[in-house]
Amino acid sequence: MIYLKQVNIHSEKFPVRDAYPFKLKILHRTKKMTFNNGITLFIGENGTGKSTLLKALANRCGVHIWQNEFNLRVEENPHEEDLYKHISVQWNQGPVPGSYFGSQIFSHFAKNLEEWALNDPAMLDYFGGKSLITQSHGQSLMSYFKSRYTRKGLYFLDEPETALSPSSLIDLLNLLININQRGHAQFIIATHSPFLMACPDALIYTFDQKAIEPISYRNTQHYTLYKRFMENPDKFMEGSSG
Repeated sequence: MIYLKQVNIHSEKFPVRDAYPFKLKILHRTKKMTFNNGITLFIGENGTGKSTLLKALANRCGVHIWQNEFNLRVEENPHEEDLYKHISVQWNQGPVPGSYFGSQIFSHFAKNLEEWALNDPAMLDYFGGKSLITQSHGQSLMSYFKSRYTRKGLYFLDEPETALSPSSLIDLLNLLININQRGHAQFIIATHSPFLMACPDALIYTFDQKAIEPISYRNTQHYTLYKRFMENPDKFMEGSSG
């Protein structure tokens, strides 16, 4: 199901051009992105803006983003969270509910859920029926994913692979494929994982070009690098005699 069909980036309305994220040239060169698949992946090197745009999209779509309890910064950037004010979105048949997952804020959410469950144990039923903090981090993530994404909605995920083993990543990949086939959810995911990039149903947008543009899985730098490394790992290691 396609709920969100397009985002427009209004770079001509950016308040500044010398502060992140408004200084990113890729945002000035990209006017719009279309979403024609139930699964869309944002890929690119760190600092290219993929997670920043993902968060801005979630904000613009009215999706709540759980905040860390510690949010102090040595150097404050007053523009860091303002990209959403300068993008617009087009819906297929109107807005839908959804959620935003970030690996950095998941542990905070899990601790709060544990406190809520002390008074209402049934709260855990919405997230697999078990305490998230008594499981390993990877297990708790998969419990969350399997329960949360059974509902109709628009789902944003920022680097969900962070705490997952290769086998768990394959489980997540298959979960995304199965949910996409059911047709009740749309996913937009920022990732570095070549496992998730291999999703046959996904549209991949790369942030490593002059503008944000689609790319095929086998043309991604991630696929090429992993393939070359697996074929000859000694070549990549300093001090290797290979």
